[in-house]
Amino acid sequence: MGNNYDVKKPKILITEDDFENQRFFEMFLEKNFDVEMCDSDQTFYEHLKKTKFDVILMDISLRGKKNGLELTKELKQTPGYENIPIVCLTAHAFKKDRDSALEAGVNVFLTKPVENHILMETLLGVLNK
Repeated sequence: MGNNYDVKKPKILITEDDFENQRFFEMFLEKNFDVEMCDSDQTFYEHLKKTKFDVILMDISLRGKKNGLELTKELKQTPGYENIPIVCLTAHAFKKDRDSALEAGVNVFLTKPVENHILMETLLGVLNK
C-alpha cells in the first residue's frame, strides 16, 4: 500500500452478452477502470446491489427478459441510481435505435464497431461531466 499506484479507478459495469466482446472490453478497459461484467437483466441487478458504479457501458441486446434500454429506463427512474452515466454501445445502428436509447436515458449512444480511443474518451468524458 501507500505507493503511487493506489489511485482509485472508477468502477464500470459492462452489460454485454457476447463473450468475445466481454473479454475485449475487460482487457481494454482495465487500465483505466475497475471492470465488472454482466450479461443479463438478472446479473445486472445483482451487480448493482453489491457495488456502486461510476459508469455503465450498456449493450441493447442482452440475455434474459429485458434489453439494455429497459434496464436503462428502470435505472434512470430509481432514486440513487438516476445519475450514473450510461454509455450505450450497440450493433443496432438505426436512427430509431438511437432515438429509443436517448429516450430511455442513455447519456451517449455509440454503435459497434467503435474505435478504441473513441470508446475510452467517451467513457472517461462522461465521468467528468
